[in-house]
Amino acid sequence: MRFYILFILVAIFSFSGKTQPYSYQIALAKYNGGGDWYANLETSLPNLVKFCNKNLKTNINPEQAIVEVGSKEIFNYPFVHLTGHGNIIFSNDEAQNIRNYLIGGGFLHISDNYGLDQFIRPQLKKVFPELELIELPYNHPIYHQKYNFNGLPKIHEHDNKPAKGFGLIYEGRLVCFYDVECDLGDGWEDAVIHNNSEETRLKALQMGANIIQYALTQ
Repeated sequence: MRFYILFILVAIFSFSGKTQPYSYQIALAKYNGGGDWYANLETSLPNLVKFCNKNLKTNINPEQAIVEVGSKEIFNYPFVHLTGHGNIIFSNDEAQNIRNYLIGGGFLHISDNYGLDQFIRPQLKKVFPELELIELPYNHPIYHQKYNFNGLPKIHEHDNKPAKGFGLIYEGRLVCFYDVECDLGDGWEDAVIHNNSEETRLKALQMGANIIQYALTQ
């Protein structure tokens, strides 16, 4: 409950325009299993933060944090981003820690960097055995924050399937948003890394800003 109250106050201050050093910090999740949690480490989240601070008038610390999924430090961050290409394993303690974090008001965004999907789904079942990932309809508020989208923008082709956004909803609240066949995280990186067009990068950053705005104000 204390974390939830802090989470709400953080969101209010972030969008109130008050001057202060930084309202909050967002974090990249570090996990076990051999997968590359650090896949987009250098520029992805920092570019998204810069975009949000400019266009949403947020006051996010420009330096991303790195937090282990089993650490109590995760409760310091109202928004945690997780990505990678390969295997990911949550221990029972880590799964319980993530569950407590999400129930307590935290928000998890997962971006499949291609190859994560088959591994992350059973791990999310450890976190919320009673919940199913559901595909969010195009009229869901997460697609209609500062920027309007009819579902997820397509950033990278992967298997030439449509981009889809899934969610875990706990007691009526979206606690986890998962983009598949989209790769938002790659779209946030510097243009030279993937040679994405400016139009593609802008769509990725705008959708990322929507996710952050939704997570901090829902």
